[in-house]
This record gives sequence, C-alpha cells and structure tokens, in this order.
Amino acid sequence: MRIIGGCLRGLRLNPPKNLPVRPTTDLAKEALFNILQNKIEFEGIRVLDLFSGTGNISMEFASRGAAQVVSVDRSIHCVNYLKDAARQHELNNIKVYKDDVFKYLLLESDKFDLIFADPPYDLNRIPELPKLIFDRELLLPGGLLIVEHQSMQNLSGHPAFVEQRKYGHSSFSFFGN
Repeated sequence: MRIIGGCLRGLRLNPPKNLPVRPTTDLAKEALFNILQNKIEFEGIRVLDLFSGTGNISMEFASRGAAQVVSVDRSIHCVNYLKDAARQHELNNIKVYKDDVFKYLLLESDKFDLIFADPPYDLNRIPELPKLIFDRELLLPGGLLIVEHQSMQNLSGHPAFVEQRKYGHSSFSFFGN
C-alpha cells in the first residue's frame, strides 16, 4: 500500500498483518483518484471515510489537502494504527473514531463533500448505506458518496445512483445529490 498523490506521495504504508481488513488495492485506488481528480477539488473538502480500516483512503485524502477527514472503524487495532500513522506523518486533518458505522451514521449531523465507504464485502447491509446517508442528508450540495463493493453486487436501485466502475472483483458505485 502506498500514498499515490499529494504531500505524502510515494509513502509506503506497512500496517500490521493481523488487522481485520481487505485494503483497496493500489490499482483500484489509483483508478478511483484519477476519476475524482476530474470531478472534485481536493483542497479544503470535508471527507467521511466509513469502514476506514488501515486508513489508506483517509491518508490519501489528507495528503491531497482535504481540510478534514473523519475516519470511522469498529476495530480498535485499525483505529490505533491510523491514529499513530496520522500523528507520525503530521496529518492533523484526520480525526479517527472507533464506532459501528451504522450507529455512527444515525448520530452524525455534520455534512461532508465526499463520503467513502469500504465495508466488508460479506456485510449484508451494504445497500442500506446510500439510503441512510441520503435520508440523514449527510452530503453537502453537490456532494459525492462512493461505496466500494463486490462487482457482482448491484447498488443502482437507489435514486441518487450515478454510475458503477468495475475493477476486477471490486467496484465503486457513485451517488450524487
């Protein structure tokens, strides 16, 4: 895993092997950020990273100039790793919370420019994420929700669905308001 852009470009991340994660591959992450580069201005945005795991995506946004990145994961080991990595690389724009994502979303009232969710692929509640996020109005006007999921899964039933991009067994579904 590495940071592919911004002030930490090229930084290799070496999380402990025992973390309960399936990190976004460098290939998929590079494709995602190439898409985003043409859609948004990273500088100054507010990002919510759900199921943040190693913090790979959080650190990428922070490296590219996001004003604030809020990272949520229920694993204390992932939370501690990301807190330590953010501190080590002086990414003061990352705030990390240990919480169940669905409980967190029910209580969150801040609004974000971009929300990224990378839930475990076997989580049967993945289709609930767009509904919950849009019902709670957690995106700012013109905001973007991206859900990473297995390519065989189809999330196009939500009215805010825009497109799905496939990268092997992984896909990104984009939603906008």
